[in-house]
Formats: sequence, C-alpha cells, structure tokens
Amino acid sequence: MTTSISETFATLKSENRMAFMPFITAGDPDLATTVDVLKELSRQGVDLIEVGFPYSDPIADGPVIQESYTRALNNGFHVHDLFEALKALSADESVNLPALVGMVSYAIIFRYGAERFLKEAAEAGFSGLIVPDLPGDEAGEFVELTKAAQLDLVQLVSPLTPEDRTKRIVQSASGFIYCIAVAGTTGVRDELPAELTAHLESLRSLTDLPLAVGFGIS
Repeated sequence: MTTSISETFATLKSENRMAFMPFITAGDPDLATTVDVLKELSRQGVDLIEVGFPYSDPIADGPVIQESYTRALNNGFHVHDLFEALKALSADESVNLPALVGMVSYAIIFRYGAERFLKEAAEAGFSGLIVPDLPGDEAGEFVELTKAAQLDLVQLVSPLTPEDRTKRIVQSASGFIYCIAVAGTTGVRDELPAELTAHLESLRSLTDLPLAVGFGIS
C-alpha cells in the first residue's frame, strides 16, 4: 500500500534528507487556531505533521502536552468537529498540507466506533495513525481495518521493548516506526541518551520502514 507517508519518506530518502514532523494538539485553544497553525506549518514546508487528539488521561505525555489537552477539552473539543475542520482545510486548494498523522488513544477510537473513526479520519485528510495504548503485537484486527481505510498504522517501539516483541510489532507496522528515544514521558531534555544510536541500529536490522525518533525531542 502506497500512502502519502510512504511517498514523503521515499522523496526524503532520494534527497538524502531527514524528516521534520512537528507535533500540535488539536483544538488548543480552539479549532480555528489549529487550522491557522496547520496552514503556517504547511507554508514553512514541514514534511509531516503529528496531530494529537486531546485525551483526559494522558498516556505518556509530559506537562506541556497534558496542559494543552486540558485547554482543548475545557473549550469543548470534539473529534467530529476536528474532522469537519480538516475536511474543509484539505479542500482548500491554496493550502498544500503535508501528510497528517493522528496521535490518538484507542479509547477514543473505540468509543467513536473504529470503522466510523477510520472512515472519517481518511476523509478528513489523515494519512496514518499512532495509537499508543494499543499494543502493537495485539493489534491484528485493527491493522486490517486501517489497511481497508487506506491508512498507515504507525507502531511505537521503546528502548525497553524486548527484541522478540519488537519483531512482532514491526511486522504489523506501516508508514514508519515511532522510535521512543527515552524511557518516561514526553518533554524537553538537554540531551538524548547515548544508547539511542544502538537502539536505531537494532531496529534497522529488523525493518526497512523509516525510523522516526520521538519523546524528548525539542
């Protein structure tokens, strides 16, 4: 399956460039601001954009993202409203949106209805999803649903994930592998761990998918 995510990484590889994928919280402080930020990031030429879906029980998010989620939820964020706003933005020919990757809890998807969520996410312009609380090696049914919706399901691998489990996780991944740089929560750090290089080399021996480093990147 060829998606805008795989096409983006293929282009970057041919140009010997790394991808820049900033993260924003949808609805912080409102959807109008989210649309404006997406337009500006598009103008600045970022390669992909990770869009966080506000959630009341952050999974591995540090205080900055937690606070942004709280602001969005307090201001009445709703998934359907985000999809409608992105649909309108995707239809705007003056905006050249890069690939959008949703960071979303499976609890949100489950409550919304998995097939409905995936259908509307694709219609809204999302190219793939990261679902941090859905274990990668237990995501078989959802993997098939995302494929049917023509979406990538990006899988996360941490430095603490055993190799045998990592092998199972990468087999169900598409788009890219989200390489968690540090054990702990997201947030600003002064430096990245020295063992990160070895972690990436180990992953490269297990998959040909692009490797994107997250957590502690600022």
